[in-house]
Amino acid sequence: MVFGWGKKKEEPDSEKSNLQKQIHLPDVSKIIQQTLELRTSQTLSEIKLLRNNTEPLIKELVMIGNTLEKDDLQVDDIDKHLRIIVVRGKQQVIDMIKKDATSLPDIASYDDAENLNLVLHQMLKKIGDVLGRQTRVIHIFAKKYAEKLKEILIQMNSNHTEIQKLLKIHDQTKSAHGEIFESLREIDDLKINLKKKQQKIAEIHSFIDSLDQKIASIEDLIKKIKASDNYVQYLNLKQTLNTFDHKKNQIKNEIDSQFTKISRPLSRYEYISSDKEQKKLLYKLIKDPFDVLLLKNKDSIITILENIRKGISSGSISVKDFEKSSYQITETEETLDGFIRQVDDFIQQRQHIQDQINALESDKLSLHTRDLNTALYDKDNSKSKIRAIEDEINADHLLVPKLISEIEVKLQTFSNTKYTIVY
Repeated sequence: MVFGWGKKKEEPDSEKSNLQKQIHLPDVSKIIQQTLELRTSQTLSEIKLLRNNTEPLIKELVMIGNTLEKDDLQVDDIDKHLRIIVVRGKQQVIDMIKKDATSLPDIASYDDAENLNLVLHQMLKKIGDVLGRQTRVIHIFAKKYAEKLKEILIQMNSNHTEIQKLLKIHDQTKSAHGEIFESLREIDDLKINLKKKQQKIAEIHSFIDSLDQKIASIEDLIKKIKASDNYVQYLNLKQTLNTFDHKKNQIKNEIDSQFTKISRPLSRYEYISSDKEQKKLLYKLIKDPFDVLLLKNKDSIITILENIRKGISSGSISVKDFEKSSYQITETEETLDGFIRQVDDFIQQRQHIQDQINALESDKLSLHTRDLNTALYDKDNSKSKIRAIEDEINADHLLVPKLISEIEVKLQTFSNTKYTIVY
């Protein structure tokens, strides 16, 4: 708006076309490109017309400036101070017109149109600023020029507004064009990815087939090994070993029962003992005597028991019943050889059975079993991968119609035509 002079009302948008067409998806890019080119051409033609309508107005403005420059505005009869203000204001208007009211650039491309908009915007702003400051001078002392200036600037502003409107609409058109192309690119990418995923599934199925062959082969080898006499003997020995391990519990219960009788003095002696090796052995005797009742530990255990006996006698180890505790220690010492012999016999017999098992145990069976487990794991993992990819494919299939629907909406806005896209 130039120093408060008028504004042209915007024209209402024309009604959109109700045309309906059916097209195939590959044709969309061609349609939007053709439409964009047509819209660009139309926009440039309209802007060029507006430019050509504005150019004479600028020339009129220059003519007014030239006439105003020669006009003394009859200021000789007014106050000296006021005369200075009028003359200065007049000169500012003339200088502004000479400097800023220049010829507009020609229109050959869309860039030219955008440049025209910028040039016209800057021109009108500078003219508006100067005339706005000098409104009183123009309306009072150059009144005969005011109406014409008003008409020129109203029309120039109107033309500029139309140019801006056209550029804005075209920018929206270009934006819609880009959005549609982006959606088309997404669909193309989805198609490519769908093919890749389907190919991946085919590759995994092929891998599973090879695994099935491998699994069948390994299972056959394992079956042959398990059918051998050695394996039957191996299983029998494993069963024997499991049964034999029950014997340990019997021996352990006897030993635990005996050492429980002296658990209190053992604990007291562990507390006061300063010998590190003895403390370690004492800890094991209290926790699980079976594990330490070995021939190599016999002398040390006897020493511990005798030291406890001495501690009870001296009173350094307190007990409720001196005689009973002494008897139980003696009893433990007397049963020690028998316990050690039982433990040693058990260990030797168990080791003999274990050695037989180890000799019969098939390295091939272990290897085949490990390979079988690996193959089964790979098969399960491959099936999981297929399910995951299939989920992705299903999601992609749902996404394509959604994108097409979005394109149809954008296309209608873009072209004023309702398209139904066949996919």
